[in-house]
Amino acid sequence: MLEIALEFLRHQLNDFVAARTGSVSVEVKLARVVDDAGKYAIPPDSLGISLINVEEERTLREQLPTHTYVDGRHLVQEPPLKLNLHVIVAANFQHYDEALKHLSSVLTYFQSHPGFTPARHPSLDPRIEKLTVELQTLGYEQLNQVWAFIGGKQLPSAIYKVRMVILQDLEPTAVQPPVRAIGAALSTR
Repeated sequence: MLEIALEFLRHQLNDFVAARTGSVSVEVKLARVVDDAGKYAIPPDSLGISLINVEEERTLREQLPTHTYVDGRHLVQEPPLKLNLHVIVAANFQHYDEALKHLSSVLTYFQSHPGFTPARHPSLDPRIEKLTVELQTLGYEQLNQVWAFIGGKQLPSAIYKVRMVILQDLEPTAVQPPVRAIGAALSTR
C-alpha cells in the first residue's frame, strides 16, 4: 500500500509539473535520493520523491480486533495499522534556478491540493480513503540531520507528511465456529 500511495502522488506531480512548465522531459521519479555509492539516485534534471520515515498514527489507533460473520464462520481480524509517511521531494538539476522553479511547482501543487480522495481523484486506489499532504518545516539542525541520514549533500527539497495510509492483512487471524446458542441458568440459594 505504501508504493500505491507514493506512486499516486508521483503521477499527480508529474501531470502538474508537465502542465505548469510545458515540458514533458522533466519527470518526477519514485527513487531513493542517494544510492549505495553515495551518488544521487535521482536522475539529473528531474525531481525525486522518496520515503524517509514511517510513523504510526496512534491517536486514531483501534485497540480491539474486528469480528465478522461470513458463511457461517466467525472471523477475527486485527485492527488496521494507520500510518503517516514522511517523504522528501528533491530537485536534482544542473542549473540551480531550474531546481528552484520545479520545486516551486511541487510546493504550489500541494498547497492547492492538500487532500486526495477516490471521489475527486478516480486514479486513487479505492482502498485508500483519503490522503492528506502537509508541508513539514524543519530547523537547520533537523534539516542537516535529515541529509546526513540520507547520506548526500543537500539538494533543493521539501519534506511532507502524508496522512494516512492504512495497512490491514486481509487474512483473518482466527476462524471460529459461530455462537449458536446462549444459555443462562438461574439457581436459588
